[in-house]
Amino acid sequence: MLTTAAAEEANGPVYQPVAVPVVLPELPELPPLHSDDGRAQLTGTTLTVRGQEFLLRELERVEITPVKWILWYLLGGLGLATVMIAFLENWLRTGPAMLGMALTALLLAYGHRGTNRLRLHRLGREALNFALPGETPPWQRFTAEVNRRIFRVHDHAAREAAALLAAADEATQQAARDAQAATETEDDANNNFLTTN
Repeated sequence: MLTTAAAEEANGPVYQPVAVPVVLPELPELPPLHSDDGRAQLTGTTLTVRGQEFLLRELERVEITPVKWILWYLLGGLGLATVMIAFLENWLRTGPAMLGMALTALLLAYGHRGTNRLRLHRLGREALNFALPGETPPWQRFTAEVNRRIFRVHDHAAREAAALLAAADEATQQAARDAQAATETEDDANNNFLTTN
């Protein structure tokens, strides 16, 4: 195997492409966002949910889905139906029936309220789910901003990779042009040497 110096002596100069430094403008810093209850924080490059931090570059997208608590919903509905049937059949007096209806109606309302499921779709990995309480519209606004920032980070990374690839191609083409010019110069020098002798 020839070293670079030995290769230069045997075949002439060896040209290796030099990487051209690519300078892209940095993404402008965005103000951090916090959810109303403080369970989620968003910066320009990270998302933190219940203490777990994720880089926006490792996320594909985020979605929020309202979820009903089916068990409480069913218990409340069945309990309410049972108490009302028992009252109508005169198995319960008015006082216990009203108390039973109120309790089962609270179970029904608690199940209907439910929660919000935040799903983080990660690149090349399985999705993560988090249960977040509260009203759905504020969480929808928060996830819309998260998705906007994820797209922004991925778009910047793609532009940066394209610029690096273009710079590497340009450096390779320049090295090939320099090598061709050096070969032509060497051939001209050899031809001049032959004609003078």
